[in-house]
Amino acid sequence: MLLFIYSQLVRLALPLILIRLWWRGRQAPARRKNWCHRLGYVPRMTGRIVWVHAVSVGETIAAGPLVRQLLARDPHTRVLMTAMTDTGQAQARKMFGDQVSYAYAPYDTPGALRRFLKRVNPAVLVIMETEIWPNMIVQCHRRDVPSILVNARLSERSAQGYEKVRALVAPVMDNLTWIAAQAESDARRFRRIGVSASRVEVTGSVKFDVEIPAATRSAASELRASLGERPVWIAGSTHQGEDAILLAAHRKLLAQYPSALLILVPRHPERFDTVAELSCAEGFTVARRSREACSEKTEVYLGDAMGELMMLYGAADVAFVGGSLVERGGHNPLEPAAWGLPVLSGENVFNFETIYEQFRTHDGVRFVQGEDELANTLAQLFSDPSQAEALGQRAQAVVNRNRGALERVVEGIARQF
Repeated sequence: MLLFIYSQLVRLALPLILIRLWWRGRQAPARRKNWCHRLGYVPRMTGRIVWVHAVSVGETIAAGPLVRQLLARDPHTRVLMTAMTDTGQAQARKMFGDQVSYAYAPYDTPGALRRFLKRVNPAVLVIMETEIWPNMIVQCHRRDVPSILVNARLSERSAQGYEKVRALVAPVMDNLTWIAAQAESDARRFRRIGVSASRVEVTGSVKFDVEIPAATRSAASELRASLGERPVWIAGSTHQGEDAILLAAHRKLLAQYPSALLILVPRHPERFDTVAELSCAEGFTVARRSREACSEKTEVYLGDAMGELMMLYGAADVAFVGGSLVERGGHNPLEPAAWGLPVLSGENVFNFETIYEQFRTHDGVRFVQGEDELANTLAQLFSDPSQAEALGQRAQAVVNRNRGALERVVEGIARQF
C-alpha cells in the first residue's frame, strides 16, 4: 500500500520535475538531451546486459574499475551505465568512450521502469553505493532481474531515517538479491532496516581499488612541471559556503608563502562562474584552466574542466577534500591518498565515515576547523616536508592495505546471474 502511495506521489510530482529539468537546462543544455530516457524510452538493446547505475560523478568514478573488470571477465557482456545527472554521464563517457552504452536512469515510477526494462532486458542490475529507488528494485524483482547493491554504505543518520518509513523500506530491501557492504557497521544497519542477514556480505569498499592511469600520471607530471617549485595545495569537490573559507585560508597562507598556489575545484560545474567571480572579488589573481594557462602570478587556479580532479590532485603537494567544512558529508579522500598526498578535511564526513575511520585509525588525515586552522596546518606542512611526506605515506598505506574489495565484488556479481 505504501509503495502504491509513493508511486502516486512521484507521478503527481513528475510534471514539476520535468519543468525543473527544462528550466535548469537553460544554462546546461546537456540536461535536456535524451530527456525521454527519464520516462523509460531508451534505445532497445540485445545480448547479455549488465546494468550499472551510478547516480553522479563520484559513484561513476568508483564504478570505473568494476566496469573494467566486468568487461575483461566476459568480452560478450554489454554494460549499460546510467546516471541521474548529466555530469555523471559525461564522466562515464570520458572514462569508457564506446566501450559501454549510456542512458539516463528513468524516474522512479512503475511505468517508466517497465518501459526501461522491456527495452533493455538486463541480466542484472548493479547499483553503486546506496541509491535506493523503490520501483527500480521492485520492478526488477518482478522481472526476475537480480538487483545488487555494491560498495554499499549506510550512515547512522540514514538508517534512522529509513527506520521511520520501515513499512515502505523493508519490503523494497527484501527484493534486493545481494548487498556488498563496505563495513560491518554498514551491514548491521542494513539488517536493522529489514534486509535478511543471508543477503548482506561485508566486502570492503571498491573505492580502495582506485587506479591512476598512466595517462593521468603523465598529465599530472606535465602540469606540475609547468607550475614550477612553488608550494601548491588543492581543494577538491568544494561546495557553496566552503569556497570563502578556503580563499580566506589561502590569503593567510600567502602572507607566509607569497608564491603559494591554490588549485580550487568546485564539485558542480554550474558553480564554476560563481567561484571564479568570488575569487576575483576577493582580490586574487585567477586563472581558469579551461581558458588560460597558470602563470607565476596566478594565486588561484580554477579547475573548471570536468573529469580532471584525479589528475589535478597529482599536481599538488597537499590536498583538502571538500564538502567537509559545510554540512555535505564530505567526499572521497582516496584519490589524493592514492597519490601519497597529505590529506586534510573538515569534520563533516558522515557520507564517508567508514573510509575516514580507517584514516583516523592510522593517522592518515588531518582534520581542520575554519580558515585559521587550515592555513596554519598548510604552513606547517609546507615548512616541514618530512612531516608532509610521512602523512602522505600513511594515507597511501591505508589505500594499499584495504585493496581487494573489487575482486570480491566482481565474484559476487558473477554468482547472481
